Amino acid sequence: MNVQFWHDMGVIAEDEGMMKRVAKYVRKVAKEMTEDPTLMTKEEYFAKIERAEQQSARGEGLVKLPGEDLTTFLRRNGYDI
Repeated sequence: MNVQFWHDMGVIAEDEGMMKRVAKYVRKVAKEMTEDPTLMTKEEYFAKIERAEQQSARGEGLVKLPGEDLTTFLRRNGYDI
């Protein structure tokens, strides 16, 4: 695949318009690879904390029992581990 890729790039390199299209596509792919779906803004973070505190106040949170390991806690709460 590597040899074929570079051969194709050699063909494309002779056409400036095609090179611009390829460069634009490569930038798009590179951006997708570096985006982190877990990132959030400061406001989103604090809103999430606020929702968690409200759920806890309503008794909707899950509590790990004293001495309980994580695997047991998850199984007790319905997770198939």
